[in-house]
Order: sequence, then C-alpha cells, then structure tokens
Amino acid sequence: MTELEEAREFFGKDTFASVTTGIVIDEVGEHYAKCSLEIKDGHKNAYGGVMGGAIFTLADYTFAVASNFRSVQTVSVSSNISFVGMAKGKKLIAESSLVKDGRSTCLYSINICDELGTKVAFVTINGMKLVK
Repeated sequence: MTELEEAREFFGKDTFASVTTGIVIDEVGEHYAKCSLEIKDGHKNAYGGVMGGAIFTLADYTFAVASNFRSVQTVSVSSNISFVGMAKGKKLIAESSLVKDGRSTCLYSINICDELGTKVAFVTINGMKLVK
C-alpha cells in the first residue's frame, strides 16, 4: 500500500470531510498534505461564491492530514483564516506545510487556491500534540 492509499484509508474515517464535503487527499508526506475539493452547488453561498465554511473545512482537513499522518495525534488549538479572493475555477486546492514543530505544539500554514491559480485563502493553525 502506498503512503497516499494509506492516508486515504485512515482519513476516510473523517466522513464529514471526505464523504459529506467531498474532499480528496491528493498528496501526503512528512508534515505535508495537499487536498482538493471539486466545487459543487452545495458548497456555494447565496451569491454563488464558495461558502467560507467549505473553504475552512478544506483547510482544517488538510492540516489534519499533514499533522497526523504517521505522527503523534494532533488537534487544532487555534486557527486564523484570511479570505483573499473568490474562486474562479471549479476546484479548490489546499497545501499544508509545517512552519514550526515544538515539543507539544506546532504551527502549520495552509494556502488555498483554485486550479487556475487564483488565491482564495491563507490559513494558519496551531496544533497541540496529544501525548499519552
């Protein structure tokens, strides 16, 4: 089984993100993940743009994959999202990477754009490692 298959199998248990929302893990590595979301009508707000909650869910799930894959269980402690533009394409792509890895906490950045390269959001998430 490849790393990608392993990640998809494990994180597929997050049914809200993977089943209800439709987010797909495209790439995974050490402290890194790339996930995408095909924009459907159910992701849109009354004005036809992608709902902020759908964008944040993509960021949060991408953080979860990057921080938890083959690592200590990590949960989000705080997050900040800046919406910087409207998606013009049909797909959102999020890339999460480690900024700082401490003993009990970590910081990740998540960049979200569409497949046309339009910047949609920038997110930072502080995580706490649940060490038993």
